Amino acid sequence: MRILHVSDCYLPRLGGIEVQVADLVRMQREAGHEVEVATATPGEPLEGVHRIVARLPFDLPVHPFGVSHLLRLAKTRRPDVVHVHTGAVSPFAWMGVRAAVRAGLPVVVTVHSMWDPVTRGVYRGLRLLFEWHRWGLVGTAVSEAAALPIRAVAGRRVPVHVVSNGLDVSGWRSSLPAPVPDGGSGSAPDPDHAQDPDPVRREPGGPVHVVAVGRLAPRKQPVRLLRLLKEARAQVPAETPMRATVVGDGPARSQMERYLRANGMSGWVSLPGRYSRDRIRELLASADVFVAPAPRESFGLAALEARSAGVPVVARAQSGVADFVRPGKEGLLGESFEGLVASVARLVRDRELRESIAAHNRETEPVRSSWPVVLAGFEQCYEEARAIRG
Repeated sequence: MRILHVSDCYLPRLGGIEVQVADLVRMQREAGHEVEVATATPGEPLEGVHRIVARLPFDLPVHPFGVSHLLRLAKTRRPDVVHVHTGAVSPFAWMGVRAAVRAGLPVVVTVHSMWDPVTRGVYRGLRLLFEWHRWGLVGTAVSEAAALPIRAVAGRRVPVHVVSNGLDVSGWRSSLPAPVPDGGSGSAPDPDHAQDPDPVRREPGGPVHVVAVGRLAPRKQPVRLLRLLKEARAQVPAETPMRATVVGDGPARSQMERYLRANGMSGWVSLPGRYSRDRIRELLASADVFVAPAPRESFGLAALEARSAGVPVVARAQSGVADFVRPGKEGLLGESFEGLVASVARLVRDRELRESIAAHNRETEPVRSSWPVVLAGFEQCYEEARAIRG
């Protein structure tokens, strides 16, 4: 099948959507499909990647004449399906939708973000103005939580399926450490503190290690995460050692550093910056608890990686993480901020619960997020879009 992906952002940018789309392209090519990408992100030439770039401030991934460029590309390449990837607001991606519709091509639109009330209002207005619900689109969302608001806006004329983000589950499971014979909480090599370059073996009875991974941007509420850690620490007995590592970088980092200093947390909470995937694998080998606190997390790829690596996950019940984390099975879910605090504190205190969840996560795979299942899900959506287009 000939597939054209359209995305505002793509490599060399390294965000959640960019990485996921690049992985999807790679896996579809390995499956034998002819796959190309159209993007407004500038960068070095890549095979099969069409960069439709305008010189705009801050390298904004949009083009004022994107529809005409994309229409010309669609007519030239004649893909069997156009797969468009959008965030909350993705003008270039929606230009791709418009161009594909004008070219008479089947269109699948994947929404990678959670539509908040403002975004829902914007798309309702656009529906009234352009009647995009009549364009014969097939929609997908990355979780049930993300699909609900899209279905409410799109109505019955636009089918919205849930196709999980994909993950090479075996790649994360292969890094799992061997159990400690004396029943210690975890095991093998681990970067004791994020600043240490070489992994060290954690001794049984050492600090319970809480980990979070994500961009340190205000919308992700990273300072609220530090407050969560502070309040969880207050609910844990003083004789129970605890440490935390928050991996990532972004504009909120300096504010987080000030919070740590002001609250005397610098001794047990570290902010090591951005890690590669290999370093994150090493970090998860030392983790006892993973926290994904964002209430509007559409999926939570970092949380899925942690769950695949055998780490108990704490997340909001209203987020997309709830698709692969069940309370007491793969982790704990909180209905509120206070619920998250209580869940983290409970796992830090309760070693038996922590180890039973970790054992379950090591022994079972999140099948819905494995690449064979994800590829099959998208292929079904492609066939549905082709049937609609006739």
